[in-house]
Amino acid sequence: MRKIIALVAIVLAIASLTYFAACNNNKKEEPKASTNTDSIQKVIARGDYLANHVAGCMDCHSKRDFSKYSGPAVPGTEGQGGEAFSHDLLNAIPGVVYASNITPDPETGIGSWSDDDILKALTQGINKKGDTLFPIMPYANFNHLAKSDLLGIIAYIRTLKPIKNKVPERHLMIPVSLAYPGPALQKSVDSNMAPPESDPVKYGAYLVNAADCGTCHTPFVKGAPDFSRMFSGGNKFTLPTFKVTSSNISPDTTTGIGSWTAERFINKFSIARDEKGYNYNPGKENTIMPVRFYSGMTDNDLAAIYRYLRTVPPIKNKVEKYPK
Repeated sequence: MRKIIALVAIVLAIASLTYFAACNNNKKEEPKASTNTDSIQKVIARGDYLANHVAGCMDCHSKRDFSKYSGPAVPGTEGQGGEAFSHDLLNAIPGVVYASNITPDPETGIGSWSDDDILKALTQGINKKGDTLFPIMPYANFNHLAKSDLLGIIAYIRTLKPIKNKVPERHLMIPVSLAYPGPALQKSVDSNMAPPESDPVKYGAYLVNAADCGTCHTPFVKGAPDFSRMFSGGNKFTLPTFKVTSSNISPDTTTGIGSWTAERFINKFSIARDEKGYNYNPGKENTIMPVRFYSGMTDNDLAAIYRYLRTVPPIKNKVEKYPK
């Protein structure tokens, strides 16, 4: 955790400067002491929030229970990996890949990985063994996250319960190099910063990137996303008990969310904050969208996402949510 400790050292240094400045100004109030433990806990708390409610780490790397609305994580499986993402689920996937075990288990997880190893996988798509990850893992998105947020995610992942779970090898019908967005990736994330929350459109764009909304809500053509129709939906996901099509979340007023208020958008997620909002079997009218995970986002963050989505080009694309 060298990078995390370095981040904490910076926080402590700033606190020290603030103290001496206060003394020089003859202020009577003494600044509150910032302890090493408190600072690390804040870093972990930010990582917990991002990993569980924004960036989708626990969504993809846990076992999900689709006998309940939106497939919440099965308690005790957080980070164990093994979930299959295949051509049968989404035809844009050329084969089958499995979510990695990201718990600190040293044999089947990432317990022997350094912070640099994890950061490289998160932002460059290269694991400790030097293998290229298939980009269903959204490292191209994480490549643009603030470094402090990335370090928070790493710190949180290290607190997970180690689970021994050997994940199957992937089977692809194409070389992974054909899908690797290498040239588009920044070589370093050291200068990445999050936009200020006071600018909800830019901060909303940051959250949309972190949550990788575009992958599911942008239609694929011949295995590649059609960026001319970003956020217009139309991807069909086939699970054993239901089929569902991703929604048009562009601001088109007739086929998208152009007529939605911010309150309606927030309620789409906040309804799953209470157990009664997800602990039931919806049968064929279920969704692969991790509403239960996203429900943990603050209202302010959900509102920022809404504000950003209102600025993208409206695309007319009528979607049949539950295809036959």
